[in-house]
Amino acid sequence: MFGILDRYIVRSVLTGVGMVVLVLLSLGGLLLLIGQQDDIGVGNYDAFVAVQFVALNLPQQAWELLPISALIGSLIGLGNLARDSEIIVLRTSGLSVWHLARSVALSGLILATLGLLIGEGFGPPLEQFARHQKVFAKFNDISVIGSGDAWVRDGNLLVNVERQTGKSQFGGMMLYEVDNLGRLRAMGRAVSAREGEDGAWSLEQYDETRFAGDTLSSARVPRRVLKSDVTAEFLGIAAASPARLPTLALWAMARHLDDNGLDSKEIRFALWSRIARSVAPIFAVLLALPFVFGSLRASGTGAKVAVGLILGIAFFFLQRLLESGAVVFSGNPAFFAWLPTALMAAVALVLIQKTR
Repeated sequence: MFGILDRYIVRSVLTGVGMVVLVLLSLGGLLLLIGQQDDIGVGNYDAFVAVQFVALNLPQQAWELLPISALIGSLIGLGNLARDSEIIVLRTSGLSVWHLARSVALSGLILATLGLLIGEGFGPPLEQFARHQKVFAKFNDISVIGSGDAWVRDGNLLVNVERQTGKSQFGGMMLYEVDNLGRLRAMGRAVSAREGEDGAWSLEQYDETRFAGDTLSSARVPRRVLKSDVTAEFLGIAAASPARLPTLALWAMARHLDDNGLDSKEIRFALWSRIARSVAPIFAVLLALPFVFGSLRASGTGAKVAVGLILGIAFFFLQRLLESGAVVFSGNPAFFAWLPTALMAAVALVLIQKTR
C-alpha cells in the first residue's frame, strides 16, 4: 500500500521534525537550567542535581512541544522537497495531492504514536521523579509519607491534599494534628488552600474537629491562617497539576469527582485537551503540505520556520485562551479542548482540497 515514494516522504518529514525537536529541546533545556540558578546552593541542591532535573524534564517537554515541532519540521522537510523540485517530480509521476497528504499523514501518525508513548508512558513519571529529587535536595528536613498519596508530614502536623489547581493553590486540604505519642488531637478540612507571599497558608471554608479526652468539639470558620514549613513547591510533588497527569489518571479522577457530586469540569477539560493534543501532530504535518505548493515553495528555511512559529504560537495561545474560557464561563470541556485541534484540521483539509 505504501511504496518507496511514500517512505521517502515520511522519512523527509520525520527528519525535519527530528531536527526541530533537538533544537527546541536544547533551547528549552538551557532556559530551564538557567531558571535553576536561584535554587542551586539551597540545601543539597547543587549543579549536578540541577542538570539531572533538566534532563529528566526533557521527555515531558518534547511531548508538550510536539505539535509545534511537527508543524515546523514538516514545513522544513516538505519545503526541501519542493525547493529541489522533488514535489513536482512526484506529482508528474502520478501522485495526487491527496496521495501526498496520505503519506504526510502517516508521518503524523508515527509522531502521534511516539508522543503517546512519551506523554502517557515515561514522561510524567520522570518529571515527577525530577521534582522529588529537587525538593528532597532542597528541603531535607521534611518527609513525605507513602509512595503515591499526597501526604506530607511537618512535625506533629499531617497534611493531605487532593489536587493542585495552581502554582500555589490546592483544592481540598486535610490537616491532622497528633501529639508526641502519635495520638490524634485534631482534624480539619479546607475546601481550598493557598500559600501567601509570607509563607503562611490561607485555608478557605475550614471545618475542624478537636479531641480532648472523652469529649470533642467542632468549629467552622470561613478562613484560617496556618503557619507551616510545608511549602507549595513541596506539596506540588504529591499533588500534580491536572495538565501534568496522564490520561488514565485524569479519567479516574473525573469519575471520582462525578461519583461524589463534585465539579469535574477542570479535570475533564484537561482530559480532553490531552487527548486532542495527542492527535494534533497528524493535522500539524497536514497543515504544512499546502504551504509548500504556494509562496513558500522557493523560500528559505528561515521563512518556513517563521511561518511554523507563527502558526504554532497561534495554536498555543488559542489553547490557553480556551482553557481559561472553559473554567471561567463553565463551557463544555470537550468542545473547548478540541476546538484548537479541530480548527487546525479543518484549515489543513480545506487548503489541501484547494491545492492543485
